[in-house]
Amino acid sequence: MNSRTSRPQDRPTSRPLLAERHVARLLLGTLIGRLPNGMVPVAILLLIAEQGGSLTTGGLLCALYGLASAIGQPALGRMVDRRGQTVVTTAAVLATTVCLLLLAYADADAAPGLAAGLVVLAGLSTPPLEANLRALWAAVLPDPERRRAALALDTGAQGLIYVAGPPLVATLSTLQGPGAAMTVTAVLGLLGASAVLSAAPSRQWHPEGGRAGGFLGPLQHGGLRLLFLAVCGVGFALGAMNVWAVAMAERHGMALLSGVIPAALSVGSLVGGVLYGRRNWPGPLHSQLRTWAVLFALAWAPLCVGPGPHSAIMLTALPGLFLTALITSAFLTVDALAPAGTRTEAYAWLIAAVGTGQAAGTALAGVLSAHPYAAALPAGGAFACLAVLLGARRRLAVPGPARRRGRHRRTSAHGARS
Repeated sequence: MNSRTSRPQDRPTSRPLLAERHVARLLLGTLIGRLPNGMVPVAILLLIAEQGGSLTTGGLLCALYGLASAIGQPALGRMVDRRGQTVVTTAAVLATTVCLLLLAYADADAAPGLAAGLVVLAGLSTPPLEANLRALWAAVLPDPERRRAALALDTGAQGLIYVAGPPLVATLSTLQGPGAAMTVTAVLGLLGASAVLSAAPSRQWHPEGGRAGGFLGPLQHGGLRLLFLAVCGVGFALGAMNVWAVAMAERHGMALLSGVIPAALSVGSLVGGVLYGRRNWPGPLHSQLRTWAVLFALAWAPLCVGPGPHSAIMLTALPGLFLTALITSAFLTVDALAPAGTRTEAYAWLIAAVGTGQAAGTALAGVLSAHPYAAALPAGGAFACLAVLLGARRRLAVPGPARRRGRHRRTSAHGARS
């Protein structure tokens, strides 16, 4: 189990969350280290376009990157649960940095196999910074309510990856070219990961002593399997939206739309995260999941009519308002239901589910980008998420009101549930 000692400063406090020791460094370092998640797909699309390739080719390469990252996260999360954060995450960040640096000089048209291989390796070795951070909050903030607020802030702030990342790529590509944008992306990822890995909580983090769930780990729990399937729909909506934004930019001759539309959703997510973290929400956790999923799905509906560029920017912010609450509720559910010794892997599976859905949404939207109904794809993913959660409401019920509030010991009995 992660080492925690009782200290006077661990008692509940009213001071700002970012003033707590290590919180600002871990949050900022993780955000910078994860910037490649928001920058690489856009950089790939622009790199392929500069080389004369099609949007379909770029979309497929982005889908490969997202799918490889989704596959790699649970495997790396399991390794972290067994060996700790430092060795596993350091090796991963070095591997992905090298691949992205090489990708900046690869010609996808002349050597498609090389470009695809680098994209896949970069995705597989994407460092599990987000899952690591979720696992660190219990050691940094022992008070359950502070942890819940940190998780909401953490989840909402992840949107900054898409606020800063895509516009930064678009700007760098305009000034220096997509290759330079990819190089900067790799360097930023390395710097952010270094800030987190050198922090005391990460260096001192130790795996839990026991492990439940057998070979399947958190997938042994039937409710968690359905939850992971549901959030694939969230990822699908996000992936389809990214490609739709690029198509909108090409259609209207406004290059910055490819970054501004995703950024609008992320601004909504950040605002929603701040509002969500300011209060405790009533009702059991599985009911909250369904409520946020309903609002998230309905918020995509106005985009189905194919709005103009300025309307699209404003309307895309609406689903962002509910995205943070939905994902935070999903993480809290994972924290309550995951078998002992599988916490990082369980978080990674949730992240991977979003990434898998995002890869599927990116690929399908790339193929259908010329069709007018491509604007309805994000809503389709969001409603698919809602449908799965409605069907899984009993399996996602968390027994006992205390389990909603934070980190808990678990027994292997959870793993037997299916």
